[in-house]
Amino acid sequence: MLFALLAIAVLVGLVTWLKLNPFIALLISSLTLGAMVVASSGAITMAEVLKAFQTGFGNTLAGTGAIIVLGVVFGKLLAESGGAGVLAKEFIRVLGPGRIGLCIILLALCVGMTTWFAVGLLLILPIVITLAKETGRPFLLLVLPMLSFLSVMHGLMPPHPGPVIAIEALRADMGKVILWALVLGIPVAAIAGPFFARLAVKRVAVATPDFTPSVSAQQVLPTFGLTLFTVLLPVMLLLAGTVVELLQAKETLCGKVGLFVGHPVIALLTSVLFAMWAFGRRCGRSAGELLKFSEQSVAGIGMTLILVGAGGGFALVMRTAGVDKQLAELAASAGLPLLVYGWLVSAFIRVATGSATVAITVASGFIAPVMAAHPGTSPELMVISVGCGSLFLSHLNDSGFWMVKECLGLTVGQTLRTWTITETLIGLSGLGMALLAEQVLRFLG
Repeated sequence: MLFALLAIAVLVGLVTWLKLNPFIALLISSLTLGAMVVASSGAITMAEVLKAFQTGFGNTLAGTGAIIVLGVVFGKLLAESGGAGVLAKEFIRVLGPGRIGLCIILLALCVGMTTWFAVGLLLILPIVITLAKETGRPFLLLVLPMLSFLSVMHGLMPPHPGPVIAIEALRADMGKVILWALVLGIPVAAIAGPFFARLAVKRVAVATPDFTPSVSAQQVLPTFGLTLFTVLLPVMLLLAGTVVELLQAKETLCGKVGLFVGHPVIALLTSVLFAMWAFGRRCGRSAGELLKFSEQSVAGIGMTLILVGAGGGFALVMRTAGVDKQLAELAASAGLPLLVYGWLVSAFIRVATGSATVAITVASGFIAPVMAAHPGTSPELMVISVGCGSLFLSHLNDSGFWMVKECLGLTVGQTLRTWTITETLIGLSGLGMALLAEQVLRFLG
């Protein structure tokens, strides 16, 4: 355990103080842990440490790489189509200008289900700014709910990288994770967004920034119905496999088809191909433009994919060194519920490294063998717990912190008093909701 803590301290120092590339920092931290174990007990060799890192790197990307790539291509197509603006205008028309906050929440839910947090922020922010100026409402009152719902969807909802990594490591059912992400995530986001925003506007004065939308006035936009259907298509396909399992119809023809189209890779591939028509060719985009969009989106996540793999390599080195057994013994002796234990591991790494992806990858690798040794905890709820822990306390070592600061035109102090508190509330309330859901399941079971 001491060696594990020292290795994580090395990781934190390399990333935060020396500003070293996170992949190199993860590799050095893995070698540091291995070297300490070799020097103290000789239970493993450095060759085994390197093999564990490479195996963990490859295994993690083997299970998540295709899903992440397809997810980001889908998000890019939605971004370039102007679909977010289409959804916002129709929500406002149907719900009325008096329910602007609800419009923003629905928009953040729809966009956040399949697009990355950064993409969703850039898509919806111009709409929020326009609504704030037209209605005269405080900017924070509208933007904090958007941030909270986007963050919750990014941290809990497949096909985002964090949940996909946790689902793969913990062998959870993706359809059930989607259901829990909606059932638990919406109230969590409401606590951290709309409710907290009412307090924040009284204590933090923030001017509405200027922002120019990237969609040109001449661009042909998709219709509302088609946009909404396309955004929800991957979710519906992913849920198909869960419905088949719930109905115990795996052996029927319809069941086999449902399981096939409900596989994450097939569901996202189908959705991307449909989006290329709905958001691309139907809106006048050429095949060359669609190719450019897909290449740009994949190029933009190169470092993320590398970090996902490196996080998995670091986690496997920890397990090879025997850290997982020590953690299991610690959890048993402390008497902590496994959901709390997984959340603490994820939150600690998140605060230390600033990376939600690294936090959820390493924490999932930690908690998987502990759950195997102590069965009874729902792997789907563990995904929710670890995901909420990976969102906890975003501060100055988090790239998302600086992106929110710059996009919203805040000072560092204002960002700490708004965004950081929002993320902290998401982490804490998410753990509470997961524990409550676990008690309900035990009562019903």
